[in-house]
Amino acid sequence: MEEHSVNLLRECDSGCKMAAESLGQIRDMVSDQELWKDITESYEKHQELDAKIKKTLSALEEEGKEPGKMASAWSWMSTEMRMMAKGGDKEAASIVTDGCNMGIKTICGYKNQYSGASKAVMEIANELTGMEENLRDCMKKFL
Repeated sequence: MEEHSVNLLRECDSGCKMAAESLGQIRDMVSDQELWKDITESYEKHQELDAKIKKTLSALEEEGKEPGKMASAWSWMSTEMRMMAKGGDKEAASIVTDGCNMGIKTICGYKNQYSGASKAVMEIANELTGMEENLRDCMKKFL
């Protein structure tokens, strides 16, 4: 159980960091104040959840996981290219929606892979996917 819990926490840590990086990048590219506010609130929630994950990992005497360098670079580059090509708040909301869907898919896959994780760790993973679902729903009005 502990190995599954640690592995799932590490993937959640990586996912939170990746989401925060992406949200931090895209929020500087939007002009609509409500969109900026929704993205900023989600950015802060991802950072808070990541702190909770780090604390949980530390209690297990384990370390977190950084997002993959290639995945981070691809995310940054594709966001820049999409915003250069189309730009605007609608495209930013579309990029955020795509990121949320990727995060949901990825974390759900890890929840299935590490199904032996503790209930507390599964709740953290559920919290992360719930945050992604909520942000995705907030983006609908901007698409």
